[in-house]
Amino acid sequence: MKYSLRQLEIFLATAHHENLTLAAKELAMSQSAASEALKTLEQQFDIQLFDRAGKSLKLNELGRQLRSKAEALIDQARTLEHDFRLHSDIGDLKVGASLSIGNYLAVSIVAQFMRENPLAKVSLEVENMTAIAQKVRNYSLDIGLIEGETNDPELQTIFWRKDELVTFCNADHPLAKKAKLSEQDLIEASWILREKGSGTRQTFDWAMRGILPELTIAIELQHTEAIKRAVEANLGIGCLSKITLNDAFKRGNLVPLAIPSRNFERNLYFILHKEKYRSAGIEKWLALCQSAEYVNQ
Repeated sequence: MKYSLRQLEIFLATAHHENLTLAAKELAMSQSAASEALKTLEQQFDIQLFDRAGKSLKLNELGRQLRSKAEALIDQARTLEHDFRLHSDIGDLKVGASLSIGNYLAVSIVAQFMRENPLAKVSLEVENMTAIAQKVRNYSLDIGLIEGETNDPELQTIFWRKDELVTFCNADHPLAKKAKLSEQDLIEASWILREKGSGTRQTFDWAMRGILPELTIAIELQHTEAIKRAVEANLGIGCLSKITLNDAFKRGNLVPLAIPSRNFERNLYFILHKEKYRSAGIEKWLALCQSAEYVNQ
């Protein structure tokens, strides 16, 4: 074999950072050693993986084609290393979740996963859908759980479960007394919404097609709890996933609003890189999420 796993690690770290200094720092080695290893890899096969302009490195087309295969090979090697070292087929699992899922569903799944697999080490990152998709694409995350749809050709999308958005207001808001909202009510209301790029906003914008340009969007916020607090303060009405609102509805400080003319149903999905090696940890995570406990809650 004319290449080493270390050379592939250096290639992948450089592709991620597009900077040899940062790649070497990540791998705890000198920049000169990293540069020499990358140079040797390219010379061994008479190829060029990066376009070079001074100190800047940009992954070229050949590098992009080989990157996913190298990532898959390194993933398998790391899984084998964990099997040898820990006598476990799980190892580390890096999960990403968009905000509603991450704050209201994923933590309990992580807890259950670790109870069932005590030798596993699970990390959870919670960001909006766009950020999670980017990190899965760059192999920074093993798997993502998202609230919207992505058409990224590098990612595989797998249906997980149904969900729906609910429009809501303060219990003292004038609209709280209406049995259902009309199109004019929607246009005249002040809306407090998630930011663009989130799965929740994607679903809302689709549901409101036809009148979206006429809506008054007073505030855009990244965090679900901030939106609920703003609605409680009577700054406007909101629209969030039902899973984020159940407790508030039970307390009675927020109330749902019926909009029969609009469809707020949506799907939740898993996303993985198409070239990602399906480790035992990933397979067990998928199986746990798809169990009745987490599909029907």
